Amino acid sequence: MRDKVLIVDDEEINRDILASILNKAYEPVLATNGLEALAALGKDGNGFVLVLLDLMMPEMSGYDVLEHMNASGLIDELPVIVISAEVDAKTERRCLDLKVIDFIRKPFDKLAVTRRVENVINLFTIQHNLEKLVDAKTEEIKKQNEKLAQQAACLKRTNERIIELLGTVVEYRNLESGQHIKRVKGFTRLLAEQLAELYPEYGLTSRQIDIIVAASALHDVGKIAISDSILLKPGRLTKDEFELMKTHTTEGSAIIEHIKGIGTDEYEKVSYDIARYHHERFDGRGYPEGLVGDEIPIAAQIVAVADVYDALVSKRCYKDAYGKGEAFRMIMAGECGVFSEKILTCFAKAKEAFEALADKYAE
Repeated sequence: MRDKVLIVDDEEINRDILASILNKAYEPVLATNGLEALAALGKDGNGFVLVLLDLMMPEMSGYDVLEHMNASGLIDELPVIVISAEVDAKTERRCLDLKVIDFIRKPFDKLAVTRRVENVINLFTIQHNLEKLVDAKTEEIKKQNEKLAQQAACLKRTNERIIELLGTVVEYRNLESGQHIKRVKGFTRLLAEQLAELYPEYGLTSRQIDIIVAASALHDVGKIAISDSILLKPGRLTKDEFELMKTHTTEGSAIIEHIKGIGTDEYEKVSYDIARYHHERFDGRGYPEGLVGDEIPIAAQIVAVADVYDALVSKRCYKDAYGKGEAFRMIMAGECGVFSEKILTCFAKAKEAFEALADKYAE
């Protein structure tokens, strides 16, 4: 089946000449004016691959046809070559503004007509094939991205579950309830959100807060390496036993280094900082490195207060639980080590929220 070309001209001789030139390679369809042309084209071009269009015609001019094709968007799908005896600069500009592809001047030269028609049709065919290819590739990439996003979300949920399980293993070894990690994560979020609001210089974004909260579950992961005789001792630890207990910070950071790939680089760095430095104190009297002030990563500073508060209000094998008010007083008074004034300001502001969360996830 040959491609259809629409020839629109009010002069019969012009229509016949063009039809005879194109008849071997194409199926010419003839129209005597703009109205007949639009009827032949219909809404979607009716399978035509090209329109040869005269400008000056009765009933409806070529300009009107072009206006209609532009308004309907058909001009972007179907190329138009203007046929005219003379095309001055003004006419040419107007036609080009109406997205005319090329011009064929009367009287017709057979070779010029054939070459121009072939070139335009081939160009549009290549263009449309490329557009279809791009659309198909775009859709393919979109589907691949959606699949990757689903896989990433699934991996994220799996990683979060692994992290919680690691924390839960420590809880069970430490004879703590399953609520400990939930409380520490909750206290961590409360402090971090207050810090972001009151002290924007730390630059904590909601995404960074989410990372700190998730990573807080691993703060005591190093206790896996501590023997039961020390971890579960009901009484006060000896000096040597306490020194061994303190190694849960370095053991924890070492464990996190060995499970690289469980999250993003940022998540792994925050997890490392929290596990290693959550027992550092602002005056340099913490462990394992005796860091001072803001040498301590801010994530570790936040989790330190969350962990101490939870330890105070929870019953442990070596102590009874303190009241929430007493726990608040002890932390603010520096009886559990010195914390940043900024962190303590946030802690004071979140006091009621801390107490409500402690009640919600009570032992």
